[in-house]
Amino acid sequence: VQLQASGGGLVQAGGSLRLSCTASSRRTFSSFNMGWFRQAPGKEREFVGATSGSGGTTTYADSVKGRFTISRDNGKNTVYLQMNSLKAEDTAVYYCAADRSGYVSRILAQYDYWGQGTLVTVSS
Repeated sequence: VQLQASGGGLVQAGGSLRLSCTASSRRTFSSFNMGWFRQAPGKEREFVGATSGSGGTTTYADSVKGRFTISRDNGKNTVYLQMNSLKAEDTAVYYCAADRSGYVSRILAQYDYWGQGTLVTVSS
């Protein structure tokens, strides 16, 4: 599976961005749970949110709950991360990842495939 993340950029605090992650794979896209992670400068990569293959189940880190929303369009092999009310502490490189297991995971090591990352910078 190859994952291509896009949509990052510079935004002011309080603003919004939508990230996209498009997959190319021989397997049906809906067979993958999809996750978003982020890594701020000097920090470890951390979980942001994840969704099941159907999109019917989502889970979020407490730090983004109520501000970020994950959705997916399996017809387009794409998962989205809508980010609203952005804060300076949301500044990071954001990565999408795909997981073949049967459950939605918050664990980085659970994910089998990773995109290249897209930088989000929030100015205060």
